[in-house]
Amino acid sequence: MQLSDNYSTITSQIKSLSELTVANSTIDTTLYKKYNVKRGLRDLDGKGVLTGLTEISEVWGRKIDENGNDVEIDGILRYRGYSVEDIIAGFPKDSNYAYEEVVYLLLFGQLPTKEEFEDFKKLFASYRNLPTHFVRDIIMKAPSRDMMNTLSRSVLTLYSYDDNSDETTVDNVLRQCLELIALFPQLSVYGYQTYKYYHDGDSFFIHPPREDYSTAENILHMLRADSKFTDLEAKVLDMALVLHAEHGGGNNSTFTTHVTTSSGTDTYSVVAAALGSLKGPKHGGANIKVVRMFDDIKANVKDWTDEEELTAYLQKILNKEAFDNAGLIYGIGHAIYTKSDPRARMFKKFVSALSKEKGLEDEFALYESVERLAPGIIAGNRTMYKNICANVDFFSGFAYRMLDLPPELYTPIFAIARISGWSAHRLEEIINSGKIIRPAYMSICPPREYTPIEER
Repeated sequence: MQLSDNYSTITSQIKSLSELTVANSTIDTTLYKKYNVKRGLRDLDGKGVLTGLTEISEVWGRKIDENGNDVEIDGILRYRGYSVEDIIAGFPKDSNYAYEEVVYLLLFGQLPTKEEFEDFKKLFASYRNLPTHFVRDIIMKAPSRDMMNTLSRSVLTLYSYDDNSDETTVDNVLRQCLELIALFPQLSVYGYQTYKYYHDGDSFFIHPPREDYSTAENILHMLRADSKFTDLEAKVLDMALVLHAEHGGGNNSTFTTHVTTSSGTDTYSVVAAALGSLKGPKHGGANIKVVRMFDDIKANVKDWTDEEELTAYLQKILNKEAFDNAGLIYGIGHAIYTKSDPRARMFKKFVSALSKEKGLEDEFALYESVERLAPGIIAGNRTMYKNICANVDFFSGFAYRMLDLPPELYTPIFAIARISGWSAHRLEEIINSGKIIRPAYMSICPPREYTPIEER
């Protein structure tokens, strides 16, 4: 048999077996309501089912008013009790170390003094060195087309370089977390540089991180051939890291962190599991979809300022007649926020400033128009249990494009930010010594009598 014939036979077998799997694994959706199953651990209005307690952050899109009514509010995000908007307003205007200060707050539960912060920055910078030959032996070997898989492989390999890899004391886990937070920019950017060289044939260069640079500054320094960037570019990226650093214990990747930590496994396995969750397009990949959707809008809407033409095209997207035919206007809507997403509110100001520096005010105006029009268009076509608004992904992809960040790094940058939150939640789970997380699933398969293979 020819190789092509063999491949065709195997493909046919897989397709047949796949159909068998679907036929015997599809659950009647009405049963979820019958047995009061909270699909996705959520109620119909999107509120998450309470599964744990945390002191790290809180996310609010609703509140109980003075009359006892559950009402929608402008979204609130607090890190360790502090409003993110207040935190950002309080950062020194001439500093690009906002993310590092948030890392300190999330891990240690309080804002640092000037002296404490200077000491922490020195400690943090000392963890930026990868093991000898790690880039050559690990990152440059078998480069993946997906940077999140490259990042996961690097994290799991670092386990082998750690003499106390399995120890789960607070001291050891904190050390491991700080190392990973510090190393994520290098692992991500070097992974991309390798991919670009091997798969695209571009020039290959590796800039070592600078001790006097912040995380945001180092990302731009390592990514660009000339290592040059403006202060505003670094500031926008720094704010992106701050706003993506943490988002409550219930988001998919952070909940994954709690679940895997509760089993007693090592830090590297926990972070790799969280990365696998974040890689999913329903979680960390949304901003790429937003950028591609806007590319499609710009190609098909002749006059970006014509609201009728723009509305008509958004309607086509919603009707599965345009873009990816999924029927989604990406970047609009959130599981918790209804009236507004505080991250989008804050980030929009920095994105607006960057659009002026880059001469892209017209494109920013298009984003604003879609932000304003889309919720009403969606509400007019779908059964809604709550209001919807633009989320942080709506603007982040546009910001990353203006920063000349490659799309392959959009989700890894999310991970560079969010690992600080994952680390805080891992430590919280260890410190509070909770039980292994094991929610219940109800079997709806009826009992069956076993039949020997000769009688089937």
